[in-house]
This record gives sequence, structure tokens and C-alpha cells, in this order.
Amino acid sequence: MTLDRAALAATVDHTLLKPEATADDVTALVEEGARLGVFSVCVSPTFVAHAREVAAGRVKVATVCGFPSGKHVSEVKAAEAARSVSDGADEVDMVIDVGAARAGLFDDVRADIAAVRAAVPEGRLLKVIIESAALSDDQIVAACEAAEAAGADFVKTSTGFHPTGGASVEAVSLMAKTVGGRLGIKASGGIRDLDAALRMIDAGATRLGLSGTAAVLDGYDGATAVASSDTNAY
Repeated sequence: MTLDRAALAATVDHTLLKPEATADDVTALVEEGARLGVFSVCVSPTFVAHAREVAAGRVKVATVCGFPSGKHVSEVKAAEAARSVSDGADEVDMVIDVGAARAGLFDDVRADIAAVRAAVPEGRLLKVIIESAALSDDQIVAACEAAEAAGADFVKTSTGFHPTGGASVEAVSLMAKTVGGRLGIKASGGIRDLDAALRMIDAGATRLGLSGTAAVLDGYDGATAVASSDTNAY
């Protein structure tokens, strides 16, 4: 299978998480995402119900939890996730406690993820943001293993808000090797052009988090690109 414009669009979580975003901005995001053929729109928890209404089934609705710091207690993350699901979220992208991962407290990381997993029922996807640019390779591996042990559906590179940076090909490749196709891989943060997007897919990403989706897709010149597997199987 080759990854053409439509196939790449179908891997995208079309994202708007700016704190200054308005309901009108979210409406525009949903309409643009539907026109581009993206997999989902990803919005702040306060906009889940609005995005769901505007989407009217045309695209899925994703949101975030414990965002962007991950420094919320697990009970608060779980409550936030449960409310988002109640409001209509199809997918929840939670942020781990990155400091706990850096300190090697992976039992705590796993328990935190498990608490949110318990609030996100079967049929709704849980993605776990590990903030890969802030972690060593060993910590990335251990964070992915904790996510898998806790029942996550995806591991995700970045919030896009951390000063250490966003997704990298190296991190995506390591994450993909660690989970071995059992979990999805979402590359997010700093992916601004077609070449970067395709390199993430080639490294093992099965979903992309993009805020500038139209600009990335406009990089196509009509030619097909890299080989791909079933990117929405997770």
C-alpha cells in the first residue's frame, strides 16, 4: 500500500489546543478537518461537546487529559477523562508525570495511566503522551512499557508545549520497536511539512498530531509516497 494525500490525511489528529481558542475557532477546525479528510480533531476538554456537535459524525473527536504538564494527581486526571468521555470524546490523550519517569518511578507512571484507563471505557482509545524529548532512550522504553502494561492503546511523543521539543524520527522508531505493533504510535509536536510527516510514518508512526494539517498536505505534488500499513487499526 502506498501513502497518498488521502491516506496521510486519514492518519491525522487535526489539533487545536491553544488556550486562547474560541468556540468559533473549534467550529472552523472541525469544518477544515472534515474537508481535508482527517481521522479526528483534537480539542481542549472544554470544547469536546461543541466539537462533537459540529462534527456530526464526520470526524472523530479527541481531547487531552492532564495537559500539558502531567502534574495532576491521578484522581483528577481520571475525573477529567471521564467527563470528556461523557461529553462525547472518542479518544483521550493523557500526559504522564514526566518527572516521575525521569526519576525512574515507573510503577507510579503505570498506576497513573491505569487510573485514566479505568475512566476511559472499552471502545474509546487512550493515548499516553510520554514527552519523549525530555527522556533518555531507556526512559522512553520504560515509559512505553508502563503504558502497555496499564492498558493504553497508543503511546505518543509529545504535547507540543514542552521546551525540550516535539517528535523526532529517532524517538518514534524507538517507541515503535518497543511496543512492536501491539500499540499505536502517535508522532506529535513540530511536524510542519510533508517531508517531516512522511519521515515519522516511515519510522513507525501510525497517527500524526498536526496543527498545520493543510500546509502539510499541500506539500503533495500528486505523486504517491512511502509504504504504509493500516494506520487506523488501533
